[in-house]
Amino acid sequence: MDDWIPALLAFFALPQVGLGTVFVVALVSATLLPMGSEPAVFALVKLDPTLFWPAVLVAAAGNTLGGAISWWMGYGAERAYEQVRHRPPAEHRALAWLQRFGPQACLLSWLPLVGDPLCAVAGWLRLPFWPCLAYMAVGKLLRYTVMTAGLLWWFPGQWTP
Repeated sequence: MDDWIPALLAFFALPQVGLGTVFVVALVSATLLPMGSEPAVFALVKLDPTLFWPAVLVAAAGNTLGGAISWWMGYGAERAYEQVRHRPPAEHRALAWLQRFGPQACLLSWLPLVGDPLCAVAGWLRLPFWPCLAYMAVGKLLRYTVMTAGLLWWFPGQWTP
């Protein structure tokens, strides 16, 4: 019954599928699931350094799409929750801050721990989708560029799995 797990892992193995794996891992890690995509990007680039920009762009695209999914989840959750208006004061301050900055706050969607929920809260507040998506994309592209370049700088030697 569990034979499908090794088959799925083999299908998404980096050397065979590469960019597809990076896309899926980046997409899933941008949702509220606790997962990081940087190791997959780094591993692919270490296996084939010529894939630096394709890997960064594919990871940013997948992570942005995952952020868009989180935005829509927040939008849907707000619609389901809109009857209840009692919120603690700290939540009022956080929501006021996000409303003050608007879609530009989605530039911070690359941050660990708070970035993914930030996308969901942007949807919850019904901030404009397309500007939020654009700011998410810029933030995530910068994140993957800096993180991958930094990891390559710190670990310059050849790496073999």
